[in-house]
Amino acid sequence: MVSPRILVVDDEADLRELLEITLVRMGLDVDSADSVAAARAHLAQNRYALVLTDMRLPDGLGIELVREVVGNCKNTPIAVITAFGSADNAVAALKAGAFDYVSKPVALEQLRLLVHSALRLEGTTGACVKLAKHLPATRLIGDSPAMQSLRAQIARLARSMAPVAISGESGSGKELAAREIHARSARAGQPFIAVNCGAIPDNLMEAEFFGYRKGAFTGAMEDRDGFFQAAHGGTLMLDEVADLPLAMQVKLLRAIQERRVRKIGATTEEAVDVRIISATHKDLARCVEQGGFREDLYYRLNVIELALPALRQRREDIGLLADAILARLAASDNGGNSAILGPGALQALCGHAFPGNVRELENILERALAFAENGVIEVADLALKIPKLRNPTAPESASVSLRASEVAGSAEAVAPDVGANRLGEDGIPRCLPDYLSGIERDIIQRALIQTRFNRTQAAELLGISFRQLRYQMQKLDITEPK
Repeated sequence: MVSPRILVVDDEADLRELLEITLVRMGLDVDSADSVAAARAHLAQNRYALVLTDMRLPDGLGIELVREVVGNCKNTPIAVITAFGSADNAVAALKAGAFDYVSKPVALEQLRLLVHSALRLEGTTGACVKLAKHLPATRLIGDSPAMQSLRAQIARLARSMAPVAISGESGSGKELAAREIHARSARAGQPFIAVNCGAIPDNLMEAEFFGYRKGAFTGAMEDRDGFFQAAHGGTLMLDEVADLPLAMQVKLLRAIQERRVRKIGATTEEAVDVRIISATHKDLARCVEQGGFREDLYYRLNVIELALPALRQRREDIGLLADAILARLAASDNGGNSAILGPGALQALCGHAFPGNVRELENILERALAFAENGVIEVADLALKIPKLRNPTAPESASVSLRASEVAGSAEAVAPDVGANRLGEDGIPRCLPDYLSGIERDIIQRALIQTRFNRTQAAELLGISFRQLRYQMQKLDITEPK
Protein backbone atom coordinates (compact mmCIF):
# COMPACT_ATOMS: atom_id res chain seq x y z
CA MET A 1 0.00 0.00 0.00
CA VAL A 2 1.37 3.40 -1.00
CA SER A 3 2.00 5.75 1.93
CA PRO A 4 0.30 9.15 1.79
CA ARG A 5 2.65 11.85 0.49
CA ILE A 6 3.02 15.20 2.27
CA LEU A 7 4.55 18.40 0.88
CA VAL A 8 6.33 20.61 3.45
CA VAL A 9 7.09 24.20 2.40
CA ASP A 10 9.34 26.25 4.71
CA ASP A 11 12.48 28.30 4.23
CA GLU A 12 13.89 27.49 7.71
CA ALA A 13 16.09 24.44 7.18
CA ASP A 14 16.01 23.33 10.84
CA LEU A 15 12.23 23.50 11.09
CA ARG A 16 11.80 21.83 7.71
CA GLU A 17 14.05 18.97 8.84
CA LEU A 18 12.13 18.60 12.12
CA LEU A 19 8.82 18.43 10.24
CA GLU A 20 10.21 15.89 7.77
CA ILE A 21 11.56 13.59 10.54
CA THR A 22 8.26 13.76 12.45
CA LEU A 23 6.18 12.94 9.37
CA VAL A 24 8.47 10.12 8.21
CA ARG A 25 8.21 8.56 11.68
CA MET A 26 4.43 8.63 11.19
CA GLY A 27 4.91 6.41 8.16
CA LEU A 28 4.42 9.16 5.56
CA ASP A 29 6.38 10.05 2.43
CA VAL A 30 7.61 13.64 2.45
CA ASP A 31 8.71 16.13 -0.19
CA SER A 32 10.05 19.52 0.87
CA ALA A 33 10.44 22.96 -0.68
CA ASP A 34 11.97 26.20 0.54
CA SER A 35 10.04 28.66 -1.63
CA VAL A 36 6.74 29.26 -3.41
CA ALA A 37 8.37 28.49 -6.77
CA ALA A 38 9.80 25.17 -5.57
CA ALA A 39 6.43 24.23 -4.08
CA ARG A 40 4.69 24.96 -7.38
CA ALA A 41 7.14 22.68 -9.16
CA HIS A 42 6.35 19.82 -6.78
CA LEU A 43 2.60 20.44 -7.08
CA ALA A 44 2.86 20.30 -10.87
CA GLN A 45 4.48 16.86 -10.76
CA ASN A 46 2.82 15.14 -7.79
CA ARG A 47 -0.43 14.84 -5.93
CA TYR A 48 -0.40 15.18 -2.16
CA ALA A 49 -2.52 14.03 0.74
CA LEU A 50 -1.58 17.22 2.61
CA VAL A 51 0.37 20.40 1.96
CA LEU A 52 1.93 22.16 4.94
CA THR A 53 3.31 25.63 4.25
CA ASP A 54 4.85 28.50 6.15
CA MET A 55 3.06 31.83 5.77
CA ARG A 56 6.20 33.84 4.97
CA LEU A 57 8.52 32.59 2.22
CA PRO A 58 11.44 34.27 0.38
CA ASP A 59 9.53 34.73 -2.87
CA GLY A 60 5.96 35.14 -1.67
CA LEU A 61 3.34 34.29 0.92
CA GLY A 62 1.97 30.94 1.92
CA ILE A 63 -1.55 32.23 1.44
CA GLU A 64 -0.82 32.36 -2.31
CA LEU A 65 -0.25 28.60 -2.21
CA VAL A 66 -3.43 28.18 -0.19
CA ARG A 67 -5.47 29.88 -2.90
CA GLU A 68 -3.76 27.91 -5.68
CA VAL A 69 -4.18 24.52 -4.02
CA VAL A 70 -7.78 25.25 -3.08
CA GLY A 71 -8.48 26.37 -6.65
CA ASN A 72 -6.56 23.70 -8.58
CA CYS A 73 -6.95 20.61 -6.41
CA LYS A 74 -10.03 21.24 -4.32
CA ASN A 75 -9.80 17.92 -2.49
CA THR A 76 -6.26 18.39 -1.19
CA PRO A 77 -6.14 19.91 2.30
CA ILE A 78 -3.52 22.58 2.89
CA ALA A 79 -2.48 23.76 6.34
CA VAL A 80 -0.35 26.78 7.28
CA ILE A 81 2.37 27.49 9.82
CA THR A 82 2.00 30.91 11.43
CA ALA A 83 4.23 32.91 13.73
CA PHE A 84 3.25 32.81 17.41
CA GLY A 85 0.53 35.33 18.14
CA SER A 86 -0.29 35.94 14.45
CA ALA A 87 -3.95 35.17 14.88
CA ASP A 88 -4.90 37.47 12.00
CA ASN A 89 -2.74 35.47 9.58
CA ALA A 90 -4.28 32.22 10.72
CA VAL A 91 -7.80 33.56 10.31
CA ALA A 92 -6.96 34.96 6.86
CA ALA A 93 -5.61 31.58 5.78
CA LEU A 94 -8.70 29.76 7.05
CA LYS A 95 -10.96 32.20 5.23
CA ALA A 96 -8.95 31.56 2.06
CA GLY A 97 -9.68 27.85 2.37
CA ALA A 98 -6.85 26.44 4.49
CA PHE A 99 -7.73 23.20 6.25
CA ASP A 100 -6.05 24.17 9.52
CA TYR A 101 -3.00 25.87 11.01
CA VAL A 102 -0.22 25.37 13.58
CA SER A 103 1.71 28.10 15.35
CA LYS A 104 5.46 28.49 15.80
CA PRO A 105 7.19 27.09 17.72
CA VAL A 106 5.52 24.02 16.29
CA ALA A 107 4.28 21.62 18.97
CA LEU A 108 4.82 18.14 17.52
CA GLU A 109 1.80 16.74 19.35
CA GLN A 110 -0.38 19.40 17.74
CA LEU A 111 1.20 18.71 14.36
CA ARG A 112 0.41 15.00 14.64
CA LEU A 113 -3.21 15.79 15.50
CA LEU A 114 -3.47 18.06 12.46
CA VAL A 115 -2.00 15.44 10.14
CA HIS A 116 -4.27 12.69 11.47
CA SER A 117 -7.29 14.97 10.97
CA ALA A 118 -6.24 15.78 7.41
CA LEU A 119 -5.55 12.16 6.49
CA ARG A 120 -9.01 11.10 7.65
CA LEU A 121 -10.24 12.88 4.51
CA GLU A 122 -8.14 10.76 2.22
CA GLY A 123 -9.06 7.73 0.16
CA THR A 124 -5.84 5.93 1.29
CA THR A 125 -3.83 7.03 -1.75
CA GLY A 126 -1.53 9.93 -2.43
CA ALA A 127 -3.89 11.29 -5.07
CA CYS A 128 -6.14 14.25 -4.55
CA VAL A 129 -7.99 13.56 -1.34
CA LYS A 130 -11.60 12.48 -1.58
CA LEU A 131 -14.37 12.50 0.98
CA ALA A 132 -16.08 9.26 1.88
CA LYS A 133 -18.34 8.11 -0.94
CA HIS A 134 -21.15 6.96 1.29
CA LEU A 135 -22.48 10.06 3.00
CA PRO A 136 -25.57 10.00 5.22
CA ALA A 137 -28.85 11.31 3.90
CA THR A 138 -29.12 15.04 4.44
CA ARG A 139 -30.78 16.25 7.62
CA LEU A 140 -31.67 19.55 5.94
CA ILE A 141 -34.93 19.00 4.09
CA GLY A 142 -36.04 21.27 1.27
CA ASP A 143 -35.67 21.91 -2.44
CA SER A 144 -35.93 25.69 -2.29
CA PRO A 145 -33.03 27.74 -3.72
CA ALA A 146 -32.16 28.83 -0.17
CA MET A 147 -31.75 25.23 1.01
CA GLN A 148 -29.85 24.14 -2.09
CA SER A 149 -27.42 27.00 -1.51
CA LEU A 150 -27.11 26.09 2.18
CA ARG A 151 -26.28 22.46 1.43
CA ALA A 152 -23.70 23.53 -1.16
CA GLN A 153 -22.02 25.80 1.41
CA ILE A 154 -21.95 23.00 3.97
CA ALA A 155 -20.38 20.59 1.45
CA ARG A 156 -17.54 23.08 0.93
CA LEU A 157 -16.87 24.07 4.51
CA ALA A 158 -17.20 20.53 5.92
CA ARG A 159 -13.68 19.78 4.67
CA SER A 160 -12.07 22.49 6.76
CA MET A 161 -11.13 22.75 10.42
CA ALA A 162 -12.05 26.46 10.38
CA PRO A 163 -14.52 27.56 13.06
CA VAL A 164 -18.05 28.10 11.74
CA ALA A 165 -20.52 30.62 13.15
CA ILE A 166 -24.13 29.69 12.41
CA SER A 167 -26.70 32.46 12.61
CA GLY A 168 -30.44 32.21 12.33
CA GLU A 169 -33.70 32.73 14.14
CA SER A 170 -34.80 30.45 16.96
CA GLY A 171 -36.17 27.19 15.62
CA SER A 172 -34.53 27.51 12.19
CA GLY A 173 -32.35 24.41 12.67
CA LYS A 174 -28.92 25.66 13.78
CA GLU A 175 -28.01 22.46 15.61
CA LEU A 176 -29.26 20.42 12.66
CA ALA A 177 -26.92 22.37 10.37
CA ALA A 178 -24.03 21.85 12.79
CA ARG A 179 -24.67 18.10 12.83
CA GLU A 180 -24.78 18.12 9.04
CA ILE A 181 -21.36 19.80 8.91
CA HIS A 182 -19.96 17.22 11.32
CA ALA A 183 -21.52 14.27 9.46
CA ARG A 184 -19.99 15.37 6.15
CA SER A 185 -16.54 16.09 7.57
CA ALA A 186 -13.56 13.86 8.24
CA ARG A 187 -14.66 13.89 11.89
CA ALA A 188 -17.96 12.10 11.23
CA GLY A 189 -16.90 9.03 13.22
CA GLN A 190 -15.82 11.10 16.21
CA PRO A 191 -17.95 12.73 18.96
CA PHE A 192 -20.33 15.60 18.32
CA ILE A 193 -20.95 17.52 21.56
CA ALA A 194 -23.61 20.24 21.62
CA VAL A 195 -23.55 22.67 24.56
CA ASN A 196 -26.22 25.24 25.42
CA CYS A 197 -24.05 28.04 26.78
CA GLY A 198 -27.05 29.85 28.23
CA ALA A 199 -28.09 26.91 30.39
CA ILE A 200 -24.88 26.56 32.44
CA PRO A 201 -24.59 28.46 35.75
CA ASP A 202 -21.67 30.91 35.74
CA ASN A 203 -19.93 29.23 38.66
CA LEU A 204 -19.90 25.87 36.84
CA MET A 205 -18.74 27.14 33.45
CA GLU A 206 -15.03 26.35 33.77
CA ALA A 207 -15.60 22.90 35.28
CA GLU A 208 -18.13 21.98 32.58
CA PHE A 209 -15.94 23.13 29.70
CA PHE A 210 -12.48 22.05 30.89
CA GLY A 211 -13.14 19.36 33.51
CA TYR A 212 -11.57 19.00 36.96
CA ARG A 213 -9.34 16.82 39.11
CA LYS A 214 -10.48 14.90 42.14
CA GLY A 215 -10.39 17.13 45.20
CA ALA A 216 -10.12 20.35 43.18
CA PHE A 217 -13.13 21.73 45.08
CA THR A 218 -15.81 20.58 47.44
CA GLY A 219 -17.85 17.89 45.74
CA ALA A 220 -15.13 16.91 43.22
CA MET A 221 -15.12 13.23 44.19
CA GLU A 222 -13.38 12.00 41.03
CA ASP A 223 -11.59 13.19 37.92
CA ARG A 224 -13.98 14.40 35.27
CA ASP A 225 -13.53 15.47 31.64
CA GLY A 226 -15.11 18.63 30.31
CA PHE A 227 -16.80 19.36 27.01
CA PHE A 228 -13.47 19.91 25.22
CA GLN A 229 -12.12 16.51 26.26
CA ALA A 230 -15.43 14.81 25.46
CA ALA A 231 -15.34 16.27 21.94
CA HIS A 232 -11.66 15.38 21.33
CA GLY A 233 -11.20 14.39 17.71
CA GLY A 234 -14.67 15.60 16.83
CA THR A 235 -16.82 18.72 16.91
CA LEU A 236 -17.86 20.98 19.78
CA MET A 237 -20.97 23.06 19.15
CA LEU A 238 -21.40 26.15 21.32
CA ASP A 239 -25.10 26.93 21.05
CA GLU A 240 -26.30 30.38 22.16
CA VAL A 241 -22.67 31.43 22.48
CA ALA A 242 -23.71 35.06 22.96
CA ASP A 243 -24.92 34.12 26.45
CA LEU A 244 -21.41 33.31 27.70
CA PRO A 245 -20.26 35.65 30.51
CA LEU A 246 -17.24 37.81 29.69
CA ALA A 247 -14.99 35.99 32.20
CA MET A 248 -15.65 32.68 30.44
CA GLN A 249 -15.16 34.26 27.03
CA VAL A 250 -11.52 35.00 27.95
CA LYS A 251 -10.87 31.38 28.93
CA LEU A 252 -12.64 30.05 25.86
CA LEU A 253 -10.59 32.30 23.58
CA ARG A 254 -7.35 30.94 25.02
CA ALA A 255 -8.51 27.33 24.68
CA ILE A 256 -9.42 27.89 21.03
CA GLN A 257 -6.17 29.69 20.21
CA GLU A 258 -3.80 27.37 22.07
CA ARG A 259 -5.83 24.20 21.51
CA ARG A 260 -4.94 23.21 25.02
CA VAL A 261 -7.01 23.16 28.20
CA ARG A 262 -6.23 22.78 31.87
CA LYS A 263 -8.59 21.00 34.20
CA ILE A 264 -9.44 22.71 37.47
CA GLY A 265 -6.91 21.47 40.00
CA ALA A 266 -4.41 20.26 37.37
CA THR A 267 -0.86 21.60 37.01
CA THR A 268 -0.44 20.83 33.32
CA GLU A 269 -2.40 21.46 30.16
CA GLU A 270 -3.55 18.82 27.71
CA ALA A 271 -3.90 19.15 23.94
CA VAL A 272 -7.40 18.97 22.50
CA ASP A 273 -8.36 18.44 18.89
CA VAL A 274 -11.81 19.86 18.32
CA ARG A 275 -13.55 21.80 15.61
CA ILE A 276 -15.60 24.66 17.00
CA ILE A 277 -19.06 25.46 15.64
CA SER A 278 -20.91 28.29 17.35
CA ALA A 279 -24.52 29.32 16.97
CA THR A 280 -26.77 32.11 18.17
CA HIS A 281 -30.02 33.79 17.26
CA LYS A 282 -28.54 37.13 18.38
CA ASP A 283 -26.54 39.58 16.28
CA LEU A 284 -23.01 38.90 17.57
CA ALA A 285 -21.57 41.95 15.83
CA ARG A 286 -24.05 44.13 17.70
CA CYS A 287 -23.20 42.33 20.96
CA VAL A 288 -19.56 43.27 20.33
CA GLU A 289 -20.51 46.91 19.74
CA GLN A 290 -22.52 46.95 22.96
CA GLY A 291 -19.66 45.45 24.98
CA GLY A 292 -21.38 42.16 25.75
CA PHE A 293 -19.09 40.01 23.62
CA ARG A 294 -15.33 40.14 23.16
CA GLU A 295 -14.20 41.32 19.74
CA ASP A 296 -11.18 38.97 19.64
CA LEU A 297 -13.36 35.95 20.41
CA TYR A 298 -15.89 37.09 17.81
CA TYR A 299 -13.22 37.05 15.08
CA ARG A 300 -11.94 33.65 16.20
CA LEU A 301 -15.41 32.11 16.04
CA ASN A 302 -16.67 33.93 12.96
CA VAL A 303 -14.09 32.64 10.48
CA ILE A 304 -16.79 31.12 8.28
CA GLU A 305 -20.34 32.40 8.63
CA LEU A 306 -23.35 30.26 7.77
CA ALA A 307 -26.74 31.99 7.77
CA LEU A 308 -29.85 29.83 7.99
CA PRO A 309 -33.01 31.03 6.22
CA ALA A 310 -36.21 31.49 8.19
CA LEU A 311 -39.06 29.15 7.25
CA ARG A 312 -41.11 32.06 5.85
CA GLN A 313 -38.24 32.63 3.38
CA ARG A 314 -38.64 29.11 1.97
CA ARG A 315 -42.36 28.45 2.08
CA GLU A 316 -42.08 26.05 -0.85
CA ASP A 317 -40.39 23.60 1.54
CA ILE A 318 -43.29 23.47 4.01
CA GLY A 319 -44.98 20.52 2.28
CA LEU A 320 -41.79 18.42 2.28
CA LEU A 321 -41.03 19.34 5.88
CA ALA A 322 -44.56 18.55 7.00
CA ASP A 323 -44.46 15.12 5.33
CA ALA A 324 -41.12 14.32 6.96
CA ILE A 325 -42.28 15.48 10.39
CA LEU A 326 -45.53 13.52 10.21
CA ALA A 327 -43.64 10.39 9.12
CA ARG A 328 -41.24 10.78 12.05
CA LEU A 329 -44.09 11.34 14.51
CA ALA A 330 -45.89 8.26 13.21
CA ALA A 331 -42.71 6.17 13.50
CA SER A 332 -42.09 7.34 17.07
CA ASP A 333 -45.65 6.34 17.95
CA ASN A 334 -44.94 2.73 16.89
CA GLY A 335 -47.46 2.82 14.10
CA GLY A 336 -50.11 4.55 16.20
CA ASN A 337 -51.33 7.94 15.07
CA SER A 338 -50.46 8.74 11.46
CA ALA A 339 -52.01 11.28 9.15
CA ILE A 340 -51.56 13.34 6.02
CA LEU A 341 -52.33 16.98 5.39
CA GLY A 342 -55.58 17.85 3.71
CA PRO A 343 -55.34 20.35 0.81
CA GLY A 344 -56.77 23.16 2.91
CA ALA A 345 -54.38 22.43 5.78
CA LEU A 346 -51.31 22.63 3.58
CA GLN A 347 -52.55 25.91 2.11
CA ALA A 348 -53.11 27.29 5.61
CA LEU A 349 -49.61 26.30 6.69
CA CYS A 350 -48.09 27.91 3.60
CA GLY A 351 -49.85 31.16 4.51
CA HIS A 352 -48.63 31.10 8.12
CA ALA A 353 -45.72 33.35 9.15
CA PHE A 354 -43.96 30.84 11.44
CA PRO A 355 -42.13 33.14 13.85
CA GLY A 356 -40.97 29.93 15.54
CA ASN A 357 -39.75 28.46 12.24
CA VAL A 358 -39.40 24.68 11.81
CA ARG A 359 -39.72 24.07 15.55
CA GLU A 360 -43.12 25.78 15.49
CA LEU A 361 -44.17 23.67 12.49
CA GLU A 362 -43.25 20.54 14.44
CA ASN A 363 -45.30 21.67 17.44
CA ILE A 364 -48.31 22.54 15.27
CA LEU A 365 -48.25 19.17 13.51
CA GLU A 366 -47.74 17.19 16.71
CA ARG A 367 -50.79 18.89 18.22
CA ALA A 368 -52.82 18.50 15.02
CA LEU A 369 -52.00 14.82 14.82
CA ALA A 370 -53.76 14.27 18.14
CA PHE A 371 -56.96 15.87 16.82
CA ALA A 372 -56.95 14.50 13.28
CA GLU A 373 -59.76 12.14 12.30
CA ASN A 374 -59.68 9.46 9.60
CA GLY A 375 -55.96 10.06 9.05
CA VAL A 376 -56.38 13.53 7.53
CA ILE A 377 -55.34 16.79 9.19
CA GLU A 378 -57.81 19.58 8.41
CA VAL A 379 -57.41 23.33 8.84
CA ALA A 380 -59.27 23.31 12.16
CA ASP A 381 -56.85 20.70 13.55
CA LEU A 382 -53.93 23.10 13.03
CA ALA A 383 -55.45 25.71 15.39
CA LEU A 384 -53.81 28.59 13.52
CA LYS A 385 -55.82 31.23 15.32
CA ILE A 386 -53.48 34.21 15.35
CA PRO A 387 -51.90 36.00 12.37
CA LYS A 388 -48.16 35.84 13.04
CA LEU A 389 -46.51 37.96 10.40
CA ARG A 390 -43.72 40.26 11.36
CA ASN A 391 -41.34 42.61 9.67
CA PRO A 392 -37.84 41.74 10.93
CA THR A 393 -36.47 45.10 9.76
CA ALA A 394 -39.05 47.18 11.62
CA PRO A 395 -37.85 49.30 14.57
CA GLU A 396 -38.48 48.05 18.09
CA SER A 397 -41.19 50.65 18.66
CA ALA A 398 -43.12 49.66 15.54
CA SER A 399 -46.57 48.21 16.02
CA VAL A 400 -47.59 44.73 14.94
CA SER A 401 -47.79 44.84 11.15
CA LEU A 402 -50.28 42.87 9.05
CA ARG A 403 -50.78 42.61 5.33
CA ALA A 404 -53.86 44.38 4.02
CA SER A 405 -55.51 41.11 3.04
CA GLU A 406 -54.85 39.64 6.48
CA VAL A 407 -56.16 42.77 8.20
CA ALA A 408 -59.35 42.36 6.20
CA GLY A 409 -59.49 38.69 7.12
CA SER A 410 -58.87 39.46 10.78
CA ALA A 411 -61.50 42.20 10.70
CA GLU A 412 -64.04 39.77 9.34
CA ALA A 413 -63.12 37.25 12.03
CA VAL A 414 -63.11 39.57 15.03
CA ALA A 415 -65.72 42.11 13.95
CA PRO A 416 -68.31 40.35 11.79
CA ASP A 417 -70.88 42.95 12.70
CA VAL A 418 -69.02 45.77 10.97
CA GLY A 419 -71.58 47.26 8.59
CA ALA A 420 -72.64 50.48 6.99
CA ASN A 421 -72.33 52.31 10.30
CA ARG A 422 -68.55 51.64 10.25
CA LEU A 423 -67.87 51.68 6.49
CA GLY A 424 -68.23 54.46 3.95
CA GLU A 425 -69.88 54.08 0.57
CA ASP A 426 -66.54 53.14 -0.96
CA GLY A 427 -66.10 50.28 1.52
CA ILE A 428 -63.32 52.01 3.47
CA PRO A 429 -63.80 52.41 7.24
CA ARG A 430 -64.77 55.96 8.22
CA CYS A 431 -62.21 55.96 11.05
CA LEU A 432 -59.42 53.71 9.82
CA PRO A 433 -56.94 54.21 12.74
CA ASP A 434 -59.57 53.26 15.32
CA TYR A 435 -60.71 50.37 13.16
CA LEU A 436 -57.18 48.95 12.82
CA SER A 437 -56.45 49.54 16.50
CA GLY A 438 -59.48 47.46 17.36
CA ILE A 439 -58.24 44.61 15.23
CA GLU A 440 -54.76 44.90 16.69
CA ARG A 441 -56.12 45.01 20.25
CA ASP A 442 -58.15 41.86 19.66
CA ILE A 443 -55.19 39.96 18.19
CA ILE A 444 -52.96 40.87 21.13
CA GLN A 445 -55.66 40.05 23.68
CA ARG A 446 -56.21 36.65 22.09
CA ALA A 447 -52.49 35.92 22.23
CA LEU A 448 -52.38 36.95 25.90
CA ILE A 449 -55.40 34.81 26.75
CA GLN A 450 -53.92 31.84 24.91
CA THR A 451 -50.68 32.18 26.94
CA ARG A 452 -52.51 33.02 30.19
CA PHE A 453 -51.07 36.52 30.07
CA ASN A 454 -47.47 35.34 29.89
CA ARG A 455 -46.19 38.32 27.93
CA THR A 456 -42.92 36.66 26.93
CA GLN A 457 -44.75 33.72 25.35
CA ALA A 458 -47.37 36.01 23.82
CA ALA A 459 -44.67 38.14 22.17
CA GLU A 460 -43.05 35.00 20.75
CA LEU A 461 -46.42 33.78 19.51
CA LEU A 462 -47.06 37.10 17.76
CA GLY A 463 -43.56 37.20 16.28
CA ILE A 464 -42.58 40.48 17.96
CA SER A 465 -40.18 41.41 20.73
CA PHE A 466 -41.18 41.67 24.37
CA ARG A 467 -40.54 45.42 24.20
CA GLN A 468 -42.81 45.80 21.19
CA LEU A 469 -45.59 43.92 22.97
CA ARG A 470 -45.23 46.05 26.10
CA TYR A 471 -45.36 49.21 23.97
CA GLN A 472 -48.49 48.02 22.15
CA MET A 473 -50.21 47.06 25.39
CA GLN A 474 -49.56 50.51 26.82
CA LYS A 475 -50.69 52.23 23.64
CA LEU A 476 -53.86 50.19 23.36
CA ASP A 477 -54.53 50.24 27.11
CA ILE A 478 -54.48 46.45 27.45
CA THR A 479 -54.14 45.29 31.05
CA GLU A 480 -54.17 41.92 32.72
CA PRO A 481 -57.54 41.12 34.29
CA LYS A 482 -57.53 41.07 38.09
